[in-house]
Amino acid sequence: MNADRSAPGRAWTGDDRERNNECHERWLPARNRLTDHLTYQDEWFDEQCGGCLFWVALRGELGRDWGVCTQPDSPFDGRARFEHDGCEFFAIREDGSFG
Repeated sequence: MNADRSAPGRAWTGDDRERNNECHERWLPARNRLTDHLTYQDEWFDEQCGGCLFWVALRGELGRDWGVCTQPDSPFDGRARFEHDGCEFFAIREDGSFG
């Protein structure tokens, strides 16, 4: 068992692969924009959460795909979001970084 899960009082670092996979599968259905859905719009490709000014990556390996929205006007403010998801409140980062 990973030390993150077995050590009492120790914070989970986001590097437990089994726990990451469980979170990933549990959170995926909450996506707003499904790239394989007929309603997906091509312009959304460049407006993904991972490139948004208001997206903050989670810690550890889980943060490679997941972050938290901090855009106060978004319905997703304060929620874990998949980096390839998006919403109408996207704001590009000035440095052009992603993730």
